[in-house]
Amino acid sequence: MAREIVDGSSMQRALTRITYEIIEQNKGVDSLVFVGIKTRGIFLAKRLAKRLNQLENVNVPVADLDVSLYRDDRHVPDNHVEPTVNTKELDVDITDKHVILVDDVLFTGRTVRAALDALMDMGRPKRISLAVLVDRGHRELPIRPDFVGKNIPTSSSETVHVAVEEYDGHEDITIDRN
Repeated sequence: MAREIVDGSSMQRALTRITYEIIEQNKGVDSLVFVGIKTRGIFLAKRLAKRLNQLENVNVPVADLDVSLYRDDRHVPDNHVEPTVNTKELDVDITDKHVILVDDVLFTGRTVRAALDALMDMGRPKRISLAVLVDRGHRELPIRPDFVGKNIPTSSSETVHVAVEEYDGHEDITIDRN
């Protein structure tokens, strides 16, 4: 049974806090680009861009990224077959930009590693930062977020679910025991 640990209004406050941290750590926001990792990271990236626009009156471009081709744990690579990219090219030029990669939950780090590989195939950013709504620990790769909404300690037998209104029809963060 899933147990709610963060409600929708607390999620909004966490995203607002991340937005303020992004503003504080960047001397100007003109070279920023938000890239949301499919699926829920896209909606979170759009929310961050909207909040940044409200606070700084600047439109930051938002792109979405499907990293399934780049996952090392979801498919078996075949060197005899040319891979098919499951995402369209980013509709934003990331070359020489500060890309803020946005995801809902940071766990092992494998999704972020895949996203970094995908970004490098699409351009050469000046800098890449990572913003996550939830950092639950249990890293398998040396990846650390720059912006965190909530640190939620979990056991490896638990699953963290982030629900966003745009995709799930409601908002909350829950933990489920496997």
